[in-house]
Amino acid sequence: MRSTESFSFYDNLENQSTIELLKIINNEDKNVPFEIEKSLDNIKTLIDKVFLKMNKGGRLFYIGSGTPGRLGIVDASECPPTYGVDNNVIVGLIAGGDYAIRNSIENAEDDFNQAWNDLKNHNISSRDSVIGITASGRTPYVIGGLKYSSQNNILTGLITSNTKSKASEYAEVVIETILGPEVVTGSTRMKSGTAQKLILNMISTSLMIKLGRVKGNKMIDMKLSNSKLIDRGIRFVADELKISYEESEKLIKKYNSVRQATKEYKKKET
Repeated sequence: MRSTESFSFYDNLENQSTIELLKIINNEDKNVPFEIEKSLDNIKTLIDKVFLKMNKGGRLFYIGSGTPGRLGIVDASECPPTYGVDNNVIVGLIAGGDYAIRNSIENAEDDFNQAWNDLKNHNISSRDSVIGITASGRTPYVIGGLKYSSQNNILTGLITSNTKSKASEYAEVVIETILGPEVVTGSTRMKSGTAQKLILNMISTSLMIKLGRVKGNKMIDMKLSNSKLIDRGIRFVADELKISYEESEKLIKKYNSVRQATKEYKKKET
């Protein structure tokens, strides 16, 4: 299997019809979940190791540049509203800082020391974990962050789409999804980015479940910050307690929390 930087299997893309382009992209995207399936054991190992740290108060950091960095930030930023955790429990860091979230700063990824400086700004310690995200596995920002983290007894993991990469030398657990060339040569925001997104979903969701932020299949600590979420919370409580929507609505208005509303009702009933 060729690397993510190899030339595409497809040519003359500009001469293809829209439906032909869609079929080509879709055909390549189909490979992603099957490649991830091959890495489930390593994903499991990384989750379990990170959980042991987080269960004792440790934090999880994602580091990456470009698309991987943005995906890490998206995953991290969705955890507080979804699971009610503090903003610093899972933290996404991107080469170039917050400005790079919306703007391309391509040379920022070449700074070998910057990720470690960014991590130190968050007072990182051996209680925490760091996961590097890089399709190529040779991004200096990620390599440096993993190397210095490893040297400081910090748990390290890597999500990449190439084998035996430089970054893997400094990761305790390596997750490799070998997807080959992108449809547009080198455009790793495509298949590689999709794989990264799916794996990050697996990691953060599994961690939140293991940390007790889900009961049954419900997000009992989600922040009830808009009408949609309030309605969802009311339905969660009604289902859990086997009471009417109207009764549940009163509880949610009083406690503004699915967990607290459920707890207080059960306490009262006993």
